[in-house]
Amino acid sequence: MSYFPQLLEGRYEALHFFSDARTGLRAFVGVHSTKLGPALGGTRALSTYASEEEAAVDALRLAKGMTYKAALCGVPHGGGKAVIWLPPGRFDRAALFEAFGRAVDSLQGRYITTEDSGTSPADLANVHKHTRFAAGLEGKSGDPSPVTAFGVVRGIEAAARHVWGREDLKGLKVAILGVGHVGSALAGELHRRGASLWVADADPGRVEAAVQAFGATPVSAEDVVGLPVDVYAPCALGGAINDQTLPRLQAQVVAGAANNQLLEPRHGEALAARGIVYCPDYAINAGGLINVAQEVAGYDREKAIAGASRVYDTIAQILRRSKASGERPEVIADRIVDEKLYG
Repeated sequence: MSYFPQLLEGRYEALHFFSDARTGLRAFVGVHSTKLGPALGGTRALSTYASEEEAAVDALRLAKGMTYKAALCGVPHGGGKAVIWLPPGRFDRAALFEAFGRAVDSLQGRYITTEDSGTSPADLANVHKHTRFAAGLEGKSGDPSPVTAFGVVRGIEAAARHVWGREDLKGLKVAILGVGHVGSALAGELHRRGASLWVADADPGRVEAAVQAFGATPVSAEDVVGLPVDVYAPCALGGAINDQTLPRLQAQVVAGAANNQLLEPRHGEALAARGIVYCPDYAINAGGLINVAQEVAGYDREKAIAGASRVYDTIAQILRRSKASGERPEVIADRIVDEKLYG
């Protein structure tokens, strides 16, 4: 595959390939933009990519999302993302992430990495041994999940004001797909506000934990999308809104923490055609980025929480402009970012 057409069309700055024969490292770092500051974004580590093309395209797609997320929430960063295609079989994980740290360092600060799917604080600590361009470290900003979840619930409050004329979430029916770090924290935020919860996850233990902690009702991952609820909150991997799930949606609002919730742009069109309000993923889930960007600046927890709280204002602005213009929320969000980046 030639990557240049995609890079040019998407206005990407770079796609870096890194390898290390000793550890088996195969890594891709997509840098979408550094116009507003150094690119900041997590490292995703998976073994399930079918090809290097699939892994590279994932890095590019996620990097662009980080640019838009950073621009929309107002942090002084651009967008980047790393993907590590984990080697098959047994390997020295610590050594592999140390090799990745050296790769990140070679970019001389154009890209700052942090955690993402498949990486842990221990992995990031090994990266940090060889580069100062790593954030989200233990003892500093730490796990961004609670701040991400707080931002999402503030976005849901803005959506509730827009759709039902109230911010109070008491009695609101919310179905959550994925109760890992962020989904579980979101369930906690919603529970404290009196919402009724239905939860699904591929891991039965996570579901049981949410049932015990928040009084949630367990459902299967297949059935959760079709529940007659007020809000559907995708908090697992991307593509939750697709040809199979969209016809079954009964929620009035889609507002979750997952990245890239729309499998294709036409699925946003289909949501709008059915009158379902979509809170653009990169707008509502910006709390984690806000938290880690605050670490880069000099960590202050209160400032991070205050920044995440402003997700309410972002979602409210997007939905207000969407209603006034008749354009879809994700189109409005993209336009706000394009105005900042390209004038």
